[in-house]
Amino acid sequence: MNPNERVIVPLDVPDLESAIALLDQFPQVTFWKVGLELFTSTGPTILEILKSRQKQIFLDLKFHDIPNTVAGACRAASRYGVDLLTIHATCGTDALKAAAEAVQIGANQAGVKPPKLIAITLLTSISARQLAFDLKIPLELPEYALEMALLAQESGLDGAVCSPQEVAQLRETCKDDFVLVCPGVRPTWADKMDQKRSLTPKQAILAGADYLVIGRPITAAADPELAWQRISEELSAIS
Repeated sequence: MNPNERVIVPLDVPDLESAIALLDQFPQVTFWKVGLELFTSTGPTILEILKSRQKQIFLDLKFHDIPNTVAGACRAASRYGVDLLTIHATCGTDALKAAAEAVQIGANQAGVKPPKLIAITLLTSISARQLAFDLKIPLELPEYALEMALLAQESGLDGAVCSPQEVAQLRETCKDDFVLVCPGVRPTWADKMDQKRSLTPKQAILAGADYLVIGRPITAAADPELAWQRISEELSAIS
C-alpha cells in the first residue's frame, strides 16, 4: 500500500462549501473522513462528490443504539458505497452482529462493495482517569480497549478504531486480517490538542496500524501543503 493511502484526512468542516475548498486544496489526498458535523449538514451530497472524484471514504458516524436501529442505519449507510463505517463496540453483541449482517444486505441491494465495519473501542479524547472516574469502568484502559476490539471481532466486524497506544496489543491479539484505524496521531512538530493517547505517524504504523486519521496537524498547519509533505516523507521512510 502506498504510504499516502494509509492517511485519512478528516473533512471536519461545517458545510459543503468548506469541504469542497479542502478537497481542492489537497487533490493528492486519496482517503477522506466524513464525520457527524459534515454529514448532518450536507447529507449524502458530500459522499457523492467524493465518489465523483474517485476518493475513498471513511464514514465516521459512530452508530450507537439498539440492535434494530443500528442495523437499519448500517444497511442504509452501506448503500452509499463507502469504504469504512463506524459503530460503537458498546452497543453490545446483538447490535454488532445485526450491524455486520446489515451492511452486507444494504450493499448487495445497492450493487456496491460492502464497507468494512469498524468498532469504536474508546474515544481517543478519554484518558485512563476519565475511564475510571467518569465512566466507572473497573478495567485498565489498554485492557478495556482490547476487550472491546475482541467483542467486535467475535461479532463479525472487520476492525476497530483505537488509540495508537493500544494498537500494538490489538494487532498481536487480533492478528493481521483485523483492520486497525488510529485517530489521534500527532507528528512530533504538531500540538496534541485534545488527544490524550497519541503517537507519531511512524510510531503508529510500526506498532501495527493500517490507517492513520490525521486532521488538524495538516489542515490547521501554518503551511498545510508542507505538513502533508512532511508526514508523507515520514511514512515513506518506513522500510
